[in-house]
Amino acid sequence: MRILRAAGYKVMPWKNGGGTTTEIAVSPQAAGLDDFDWRISMARVEAGGPFSSFAGIDRTLSVLEGDGIVLDIAGRSASRLTAASAPLSFPGDVPTGAALIGGPITDLNVMTRRGRMTHSVERLSVAGEIGIAPGGDMVLVLPVGGCILTDGTSSLGPLDTLVLDRNGPELRLRSDGRKPLFVIRLTHVAANH
Repeated sequence: MRILRAAGYKVMPWKNGGGTTTEIAVSPQAAGLDDFDWRISMARVEAGGPFSSFAGIDRTLSVLEGDGIVLDIAGRSASRLTAASAPLSFPGDVPTGAALIGGPITDLNVMTRRGRMTHSVERLSVAGEIGIAPGGDMVLVLPVGGCILTDGTSSLGPLDTLVLDRNGPELRLRSDGRKPLFVIRLTHVAANH
């Protein structure tokens, strides 16, 4: 288990140059936007417009702050995504446009390279104690409002990220329930022989 502190996240420009993204974690560790296996980031979206295209990438978007966003993903009906919505998954290489509902938002973006990794993102609103079991190859927990480990060993501030080991024990967290926790599970795709 390790904790990634929000103060240490790396800020970098969007692929399309339209804003900035805050990189929480990436694999391999020094990977760029064209060669990662997986990447977890947050972005401040100030205006609507086209999304960056990521060939061969599956992505999941969640709204952390703000009124929300409407995504126009080619081949689908428009999707309205707010801070209360379940995370939305879509291919990163399909033309996608966005319109803000009522002003800037901050989003959580999880991306995995198709054929190498898969991911799932769960939004939990829990007041009190919750157990997070390891699963897949890696589990990351991002509490929007912070939380504490019930064993008293650590606390997470807002937007800090807890990384659970694949074979570690179930972790117990306590949250006040006012802001959600996001649980991200990453799994390697088995190679076909």
